[in-house]
Amino acid sequence: MKQINLIYYSVFFLWYLLSLLPLRFLYFISDLLFYPLYYCIRYRRKIIRNNLSNSFPEKDLKEIVQIEKQFYSFFCDYIVETLKLFSISKKQLMRRMTFEGLDEIVENMNKKNKDFCFIYLGHYCNWEWIASLPYWISKDISCGQIYHPLYNQAFDKLFLRLRNQFGGECIPMKTTLRRIIELKRTKQKAIIGFISDQAPKWNSIHHWTEFLNQETPVFIGTEKIGKQVDALIYYADITRVKRGYYHCRLKPLCDTPRQVPDFELTDLFTRELEQTIKAHPQYWLWSHNRWKRTKEEWLRRQQEETK
Repeated sequence: MKQINLIYYSVFFLWYLLSLLPLRFLYFISDLLFYPLYYCIRYRRKIIRNNLSNSFPEKDLKEIVQIEKQFYSFFCDYIVETLKLFSISKKQLMRRMTFEGLDEIVENMNKKNKDFCFIYLGHYCNWEWIASLPYWISKDISCGQIYHPLYNQAFDKLFLRLRNQFGGECIPMKTTLRRIIELKRTKQKAIIGFISDQAPKWNSIHHWTEFLNQETPVFIGTEKIGKQVDALIYYADITRVKRGYYHCRLKPLCDTPRQVPDFELTDLFTRELEQTIKAHPQYWLWSHNRWKRTKEEWLRRQQEETK
């Protein structure tokens, strides 16, 4: 524990000092960081190139490399923008990260007597800044986000500090259902965000869908829990207005999830995310090895389990 705290406070102190720099200077650091990250370290470049090539088979190598470089440039911006969260003011963040559709959500929750609104989002644009949504909501509605704890406990503690500072609650993925049921029992209305575009573990795969020209295993937890508590379902369509400025338009997907066939909501979100990515692909997190699990291997494992 002492070692974890030592790493935590050391990194926190360094990152906090860096965050005090104006964003324009941090973007200068980002521009410098691009060259060693792309040309020297080549951070996950093989995975990124492979993901892009398979997702956009209609594009030639020149186009793929262009998107690849744009992604690395944005990723460097994401790093310094996340650092800035250690000291950014509420006023500045609300000017740089704006939301549209929250009034409609609150109105629908009240009018349709809904306790929950679930918001689908992907690792697109700066998803860390989305945690500032509680700034835009009245205190009588709780805000939360489902997250996967990091293996490094010191860094997990750091990112929890960053995400919790806006007034929302970080809910570990494994305790999602339990926490939502607790909120329901206390009649606490809540808006909860689910980042749902990571590859599930083998034993958590229950549905495959076509996504970016590839058979892709997807999480269905948002849909399953949404049906159980009869939540409103929305999608966070995020755009980068310009460097350092983002806008999130909350689009309604469904207000009667129990009436929708299984997997249809998950597929609907997947189509929405796909359209967002295709419009400006450089802003999605291509460095994750999202297609490491194949349907052929999954079917083989399923057959072995039934023997």
